[in-house]
Amino acid sequence: MITSLLVYLCCGAVAGILAGLLGVGGGIVIVPMLLAIFPTQGIPDALCQHLALGTSLASIVITSISSSRAHHKRGAVHWDIVKNITPGILIGTFAGSLIAAHMPILFLKLFFICFLFVVAVKMIARYQPKASRNMPGFIGTSSAGGIIGLVSSFVGIGGGTLSVPFMTFCNVPMHEAVGTSAAIGFPIALAGTLGYIIGGMNTPDLPPGTFGYIHIWALVGLATASFCTAPLGARLSHSLPTARLKLFFAIFLLFVAAKMLYNIISA
Repeated sequence: MITSLLVYLCCGAVAGILAGLLGVGGGIVIVPMLLAIFPTQGIPDALCQHLALGTSLASIVITSISSSRAHHKRGAVHWDIVKNITPGILIGTFAGSLIAAHMPILFLKLFFICFLFVVAVKMIARYQPKASRNMPGFIGTSSAGGIIGLVSSFVGIGGGTLSVPFMTFCNVPMHEAVGTSAAIGFPIALAGTLGYIIGGMNTPDLPPGTFGYIHIWALVGLATASFCTAPLGARLSHSLPTARLKLFFAIFLLFVAAKMLYNIISA
């Protein structure tokens, strides 16, 4: 048990540093790590993907609080956007996580692989949508939140990869879009966690230490370590060549996606 917790602490520490250093959502780091760790803990492959997604979202519940508070102190959170987008986020993420909890593992793996490819290519190309319009009203913003929440629940992320481009497209300055995205991560993670708990409650053969599709020991290790190391990553981002590091990280994501795809084909 102690060894497993140390492994999850190390995983969380790496995820926190990378999230703070590169500005990527913790989930995009955490899910591949958990998919590598869970089989070594004796968890059946049929359960790994769901547990990784659910546990990733649960860890974001905690880390998003710290992140959004830090951005709020700098006046970088548009709480009016958060208010308008949250109803759609809650509905989309909760419904998506319930659906994902009963989805075939092959579909979830392929969806995650495609998502990794898209994120990696976007990072390599340094693509940012041009500001083309203002933020829509409540219905439009909430509808966008539903889509962001649905996709986020399928890949176990806090939604920053989707919500930041949406807000910058709608003329929200980049640093404010990042800060607002951090606050949006909380309802995404909360609704997704609840959905994966309910969706996994009656699943047979779940390993000890799980609550639905949430792995408690992994959650404790991930949340504790990433909460502590994310500020360190943010400080390092001011002294290290983050553009080059993002390129290396994007190549790493391509490698992870390619390896996951190879494992599916070879199986």
